[in-house]
Parts: sequence; C-alpha cells; structure tokens
Amino acid sequence: MVRLLVMGAGLIGSRHVSAIQAHPQCQLVGVIEPDKTRHTDDKVTYFTSLDAVDEVVEGVVIATPTGLHLDNAKKVIERGWHMLIEKPVTATPEEADELATHLAPTNLHCLVGHHRRYHPSIRLLKQWIAEGAIGTPIGSSLIWAMRKPDSYFQGNWRANDGSPVMINLIHDIDLMRFILGDIIEVTGFGSAHCRQEGRLESGAVALRFASGLCATISFADSAVSPWGFEAGTGENPHIGTTGQDMWWITGRDGSISFPSLTRWGGVDDWSKPAQPTPFTSDVTVPLSAQLDHFAAVIKGDEMPLITVEDAAASLKATWDIETLLAKQI
Repeated sequence: MVRLLVMGAGLIGSRHVSAIQAHPQCQLVGVIEPDKTRHTDDKVTYFTSLDAVDEVVEGVVIATPTGLHLDNAKKVIERGWHMLIEKPVTATPEEADELATHLAPTNLHCLVGHHRRYHPSIRLLKQWIAEGAIGTPIGSSLIWAMRKPDSYFQGNWRANDGSPVMINLIHDIDLMRFILGDIIEVTGFGSAHCRQEGRLESGAVALRFASGLCATISFADSAVSPWGFEAGTGENPHIGTTGQDMWWITGRDGSISFPSLTRWGGVDDWSKPAQPTPFTSDVTVPLSAQLDHFAAVIKGDEMPLITVEDAAASLKATWDIETLLAKQI
C-alpha cells in the first residue's frame, strides 16, 4: 500500500480523496485543510498544516489553489516526499521553472495532474493521429462552454482569479500539445460582458502549431451548452453528461470527432460525402488510472508521464492566452 496525503479539501481535492479511498494499492494517510468547516468526513484524519503531519507519508497530492502550488511543493520537497500537483503546475511559467530547479538536485518525482491523458480514448486518438489515420493533420476546432453557477465564484479565490482559461482550457491545451505537438503562437479575443465582474469569462482563441496545423477554441463559463470535455466524456461527477462531440480534427485523408472517435473519410472527391466510421472506446476513471501511475512512480517502476517541464509548456501557452485576453476586458 502506498501511503498518500492530500493537500486541500476543495472540489478537486475531495475527488482525489475518494479516488485514494477506493484504490486497492493506496492508503489515505490524511488531508491537510486549514479550513475546519471542510473537515466533514469522519473516516478521514485532518491536519491544519503540513507541519502538523507526523505520519509516514510516501506521496502527496497537492490540490490547493494554484497560487499556493509552488510554496506547497517546496515544503513537500523539504519533507522528502514524491508529489502529484494538480494543474496548472504553478501560477506562472516562471514559478514552474523555479519548481524544476528545486526538484532537480533531489531523487524525488513530481507528476502533474493533467489526468485527461489517461483516458483510453485520448491514448487511442493520439495513436491514430501518429499512425496517419487521417493523413497529415491540417486543422483542429474545439468548444468548451458551460454555465457555472454563481456560487462557484462566491467567497473564494475564484472571485478574482477564476478565469476559465487557467482553470479549464489548460486541460484542452495540454491535450492539443499531447496529440498535435508544440504550440508556437497564440492569439484571440476575450470578453466579460455577461457577468460584468472584470473577470475573463468567454472568448475565441487561435493557435499555430510547429507542424503547420492551425487550431481554434471557443470557450465560455457563462453559456449553457452540451459541448465540453467533461460533458462529452462524463468524467466529472459534478457536471452533467451529454455525450456530445466537442473536438474535431481534420486531416488530408479524413477527420475525427471526439469523444465519439467517429472517423470520417473514404472519399477523395468533393462531390461525394465523407463516410463515418463509429467507434466505441474502453471506459476508465482517469483519476484512478492516474493513481495507478503515481503509485508506480513512487515505487520506482515508472517515470512520470507528465513532468514539471512538460506541464510548464502547456502552462506557457495557456498563460500567453490568459495574458492576451485579459487585457481586452
């Protein structure tokens, strides 16, 4: 059994707690949460600070607000524990570089929680693209849109720092990098015209990849829609499932829509319609698969799938988008 500690008892922290409790190879040592009103599970040992932990720990899941990631990671390194940091790895690209510097002289591993990479459907999509299932990739279009409740922003750090770019789109941007390669340029437009609270809430993004592929993203946390990774895949128990495709990749010889993994092709004449080939992928819980990997990393059986340096590249592209769009509201 791998002995794990969770820092943070918020929305994602509580999901990590449940995943660890249900995992046959992991044991939950406790949860660090300074807010005692969140000490709600009588089966969990709570600590108000990292300094208060006097148990044997092998790994820590850092699920605190992003602005605390770097400081918390440094403290975990001082304790000599491996860690899984929720995305974004840090608040800024410069902080990610600082974390990598602190980690380098140690024998500790840091895995970053871009958990969507563990979906079997994502692995298959990456394989298909790499094997040329649609020929040379040419374009990509993605939609992420949902209406977050007002309570999501009230009385917490999201009131001032709750942009869907850094909270949500970073997942999609990481998947784009994972499957389509390096991003070399970003541009776009942002808006806050619905809630009018001075916080970026919607926009349109264009990205250029090193391969020559160009992509677009339409996003909003203020609009009702069936399109988004969580809604399409049903991965998040807090978000309603629609099963609708939300990502389309076009290529020289065909196209793929995700998450249905429907492949379109079979023609080379524009007078004929492309033909669909539906596909059914295996279903897995990504947080559980991520825990499998984290346990194997701690035991020394595997190396991190998403390193600090890899996550920093996704953060850099996302940060550039956030910085550009935030100036426009």
